[in-house]
Amino acid sequence: MAMSQDHKDALAKGRKEARALKAYLQAIQGARRGRPVTKESLQERLTRNDAKLDASEDALEMVELIQRRLDIESELARLESMGDLEELEAGFVEHASSYSGRKGISYTAWREAGVPAATLRSAGIKQTRRR
Repeated sequence: MAMSQDHKDALAKGRKEARALKAYLQAIQGARRGRPVTKESLQERLTRNDAKLDASEDALEMVELIQRRLDIESELARLESMGDLEELEAGFVEHASSYSGRKGISYTAWREAGVPAATLRSAGIKQTRRR
């Protein structure tokens, strides 16, 4: 039995919403781990690491510095692929209410996941009292 176009459209909408919400949640969870990591701070670390690598004469230290450079470059690539937090938040705000209503996700669940109250207000997700 073939799916109707409405069913296909609903599935596509759900996937789009889930992608937007997941991207935002991953970004804010990454930001919550200790000091915020920015592209600029990673670039500075990379510059310092490369200077140490250029000055190093110890073969083992060089391998460790090369690995550190690879790790920093990987983190930079991850940050660049995540996109701008403001853009991700806008996607969350656009889709969170519809997704929450369909999936039964409460204000409290979003807050416990780390979503700021102001973002939830912007998304139209209201705080409810627990009984």
